Amino acid sequence: YAMAVMNHHVCPVENWSYNETCSEEKAEQGFPKTCCTIQDIPLISKCGSFPPESCLFSLVGNVGSFMVVMVCLLRYAQIIEHSHHSWTNTSALVSGFINAVGLVMVGNFQVDHARTLHYVGAGVAFPAGMLFVCLQCVLTYRVAVTPLDYLMAHVRVAIASVSLIALIL
Repeated sequence: YAMAVMNHHVCPVENWSYNETCSEEKAEQGFPKTCCTIQDIPLISKCGSFPPESCLFSLVGNVGSFMVVMVCLLRYAQIIEHSHHSWTNTSALVSGFINAVGLVMVGNFQVDHARTLHYVGAGVAFPAGMLFVCLQCVLTYRVAVTPLDYLMAHVRVAIASVSLIALIL
């Protein structure tokens, strides 16, 4: 966000007076724009649309996807240790991998240059991630033994509920 503001690719959040049109202005390097239109609103994807911030956006997306795959594999192995193979555990693994593919698409296809692919990636990543979280809640209840395990399951359900509401809104 800071890189995008300083490179005049988006306007700062505190500029709530967006204009319909702007005349060509030359803002000073290192200072934010002063005349902002609706296209300059600093949405997450918009902040990563142009170099050099697009490079960082892609890097974060790719590293995040790799971390998602690692967490999925570790959690899959952890559940297998507690119980035998189950369709829920395998489904969670697959949904986590699909989430990672969506994150790679979001990170590497910028919204201003490949809008359709960016939105397809987001449309895949967010629901698949939500499915992964919900399946992990089910698996946590299945392998719970101690009261602390059940407490962790309740916390996961609460976080999943907040995430689901945020995804819908």
